[in-house]
Amino acid sequence: MKAFSFAATPQLHFGAGKIPMLAGITQAYGNKVLLVTGAQAFERSPWGSSIWQQLDVPGRGVLHCRIDGEPTPAMIDDAVRRYAEQGIQVVVAVGGGSVLDAGKAIAAMLPLNEPVKDYLEGVGTASHPGVKIPFIAVPTTAGTGSEATKNAVLSEVGEQGYKRSLRHNNFVPDVALIDPALAVTCPPSTTAASGMDAFTQLLESYLSTTATPLTDAWALEGLRHVVHALPAVYRHGDDMDARSSMALAAYLSGVTLANAGLGVVHGFASAVGGYVAIPHGVVCSALMAAANRVTVRKLKREGGKEALFRYAVAGKLFTDQSSRSDDYYIDHLLATIGSWASDMQIPRLGAYGVTPGDVGRIVAVTDNKNNPVRLNAEELAEVLLTSL
Repeated sequence: MKAFSFAATPQLHFGAGKIPMLAGITQAYGNKVLLVTGAQAFERSPWGSSIWQQLDVPGRGVLHCRIDGEPTPAMIDDAVRRYAEQGIQVVVAVGGGSVLDAGKAIAAMLPLNEPVKDYLEGVGTASHPGVKIPFIAVPTTAGTGSEATKNAVLSEVGEQGYKRSLRHNNFVPDVALIDPALAVTCPPSTTAASGMDAFTQLLESYLSTTATPLTDAWALEGLRHVVHALPAVYRHGDDMDARSSMALAAYLSGVTLANAGLGVVHGFASAVGGYVAIPHGVVCSALMAAANRVTVRKLKREGGKEALFRYAVAGKLFTDQSSRSDDYYIDHLLATIGSWASDMQIPRLGAYGVTPGDVGRIVAVTDNKNNPVRLNAEELAEVLLTSL
């Protein structure tokens, strides 16, 4: 067995009805709280006011930072400028993956009060010392698994755009409070895109060239939950068993991606997300079917037996058929990915303005270092063109 390491995970509180714990958890870190939420979803939700009432009690000061869309370095810098002198003792982020990433970055940059761009991987040259304000993550969608990771993804969209991480081992949230009931009001489109993102992360972690016995176990457990829960929760958003299963799957996907890395779908997601304004979950969902088809085809051509066996193991989870060939299970997995994307009406990349003329520049900056087989530029272009 090869040697491996495993990153820290947050203190975890999981289960429907756990959100009342937030006040006590927050109190343990101090009385000056920065609450980070989305621009509108928090106030519009049925649980936003109760969370605010939990936190905003006599003797405690609560400041509210709203994040509109996927976080940019400018958003983080603006928040840090506004709150750096406020004596913030704990940052609480309540929202989807973008909100959690923003809260994580703000908590990391408040002690430094410097431009975050200087510390982004592949963009800046400075090395973050790892100091941060205590950070509590409360996800309201089941997707990115940011509540379990050490990186905050920030982006600038445009010709010279990028999507990069602020990363340090110390940036793992101190506490992840996961109450699946908070996701009940998510619209089906958000549930689908977020869920397919978690599905992608679990599958890519399991197939990763740097997978370990621990990430294998966690990834397969997450996929077992996805099998039945994602279609169910897309059809019936108030299905608490399905919401709970997807919330756990998303958390497990965050743990596995942090320890095994991801493949070509997320390599594309970084490249596309820096070029056009498109939700991360939609990118992953739109690319997942084509990326896996091309990867399997090349593995078969080059004799990638170990990776193909892993595809078959994953595929067995999605059918009750036994004693079939590995090729059957692989084909069934690929067909399931495609049919789910169609059934859940996942938008194609072209709906967000990606055109055939953009393929070359996107391929040029797409990474697939942990993919089970390396795809060349022609194969990467095929994946993109098939997904437009």
